[in-house]
Amino acid sequence: MVKSAIQLYTLRNVDLPFDGLLEHVADAGFGGVEFAYRVIDEDPAAVRGTLEETGLEAAGAHVPIESLEDEFDDTVAFYGTIGCDEFVVPWLDEEHFSSRDRLEDAIDRLATLEDRLADRGVDLHYHNHDHEYVDLEGGPGFHAFVDESEIDLELDLGFVLKAGDDPVELLRSVGDRCRLAHVKDVDTESGELVRVGTGDLDLEGCADAFRDGGGEWLIYEYEGEDPLASLPDAAATMDELI
Repeated sequence: MVKSAIQLYTLRNVDLPFDGLLEHVADAGFGGVEFAYRVIDEDPAAVRGTLEETGLEAAGAHVPIESLEDEFDDTVAFYGTIGCDEFVVPWLDEEHFSSRDRLEDAIDRLATLEDRLADRGVDLHYHNHDHEYVDLEGGPGFHAFVDESEIDLELDLGFVLKAGDDPVELLRSVGDRCRLAHVKDVDTESGELVRVGTGDLDLEGCADAFRDGGGEWLIYEYEGEDPLASLPDAAATMDELI
């Protein structure tokens, strides 16, 4: 069953205690949260307690690759206390997708981490932006990454569309490699990221393809103004998709 969550990067600049943010998310109607940034400054046991009190689930966490490579045990323990077992590497620089050697290095690093995390009961995913679509030998570097690796993907559907790709087609091609996906809308004419449901992303087509591929979490993300006020409408839109 597909569930809805929010990427907490959406609320990164909201001046509220962390537990207050989670309460707002739950009140809006989301089923889960995907962590980023602020959570690492919190007491993980307290965060887990707030999740239990609000009924929210830990859909996943964005974890920099450096944290996994340099602080593996501490990172796994921290998120294990929260109850989070889906890690997402949120960024690799463009150079990793424009050079054959760098691409192979990136795939090897991620595959090594994937194996280590699997031994600890944690799954690893890679989250795309649009810079991964840089040219590599006449085609998009991100397509080469997808074709030449077996890493699970957290497709950011808005960035896929912004890069000129077809999110529905990509979801169907990767199938069950994409169990987490970001629902971020974009105005393709201006290239601006906009509130979900107001842009050009084929929401229903994406949701159907995601569901057919065995997807688990559709994750709302918004990078515009007044994100807290966007939550009720966004949660309602996400409910329609799941």
